[in-house]
Amino acid sequence: MNVIKVALVQQSCGTDKGSNLSKSIARIREAAGKGANIAVLQELHSGPYFCQSEDTGNFDMAETVPGPSTELLGSVARECGIVLVASIFEKRAPGLYHNTAVVFEKDGTIAGTYRKMHIPDDPAYYEKFYFTPGDLGFNPVTTSAGRLGVLVCWDQWYPEAARLMALAGAQVLVYPTAIGWDPMDSEEEKQRQLDAWITIQRSHAVANGIPVVSANRVGFEPAPSTVDNGIQFWGNSFVAGSQGEFLGRACTDREELVIAEIDLRRSEEVRRIWPFLRDRRIDAYHDLVKRYRD
Repeated sequence: MNVIKVALVQQSCGTDKGSNLSKSIARIREAAGKGANIAVLQELHSGPYFCQSEDTGNFDMAETVPGPSTELLGSVARECGIVLVASIFEKRAPGLYHNTAVVFEKDGTIAGTYRKMHIPDDPAYYEKFYFTPGDLGFNPVTTSAGRLGVLVCWDQWYPEAARLMALAGAQVLVYPTAIGWDPMDSEEEKQRQLDAWITIQRSHAVANGIPVVSANRVGFEPAPSTVDNGIQFWGNSFVAGSQGEFLGRACTDREELVIAEIDLRRSEEVRRIWPFLRDRRIDAYHDLVKRYRD
């Protein structure tokens, strides 16, 4: 398949899991009706972003893979004949949990999984309390709509992750995401953060010569305590082409379905004129495996 149509589901999330999933499924069906080959859901789309606090009770929301949510979403992928990227709070074993992306083939089977590798621990993003770093490496998932280099949220800030996916043959980089502003930040600070988030991901498209797909949540989610100010998720889900150009982009403040067409053949054309992979000095990069060059 040379030309694919990808759909990004940008939605707000409440505390009712069934309602959140119903909203996602309605959008997946809408995307399929508009001819999409791939639908991408945002990070942890079945509930609120619970990592704003450290609460052992939140582990009760996790489930196995395969499990109830993958059974449901797999059936929707099969019904719609669409490749689907979903995000699961995975319970791997007692006391062992991951932030996991699951890729469904259009027949509803699980084509592959990716466990989030980079785990943040910042104010209102206390993910290290919940998630064990991934151990599946940076391996694209082969689907009927192409080889998808699926990464998750905080991974999007790391050029190494994008490059390793590209070197393994990924045709598209896919980022389910949950990121937003502290409502108390100044408008100038908010704009700087949003611009940085968009710029770093577009740079992965440019540096690797492949498209980037990023699906973010939207809406305000209050913090469970008075310690933090909650998060205003900034939306702006987007699709960028092989030179970083916007192919589709959502708004900042409402739910939206973004559908964009990607011509996978452009990567070959772009890499011929910008042969970054050819000119890499792999003989001189050994210090990249160090934490810091003292």
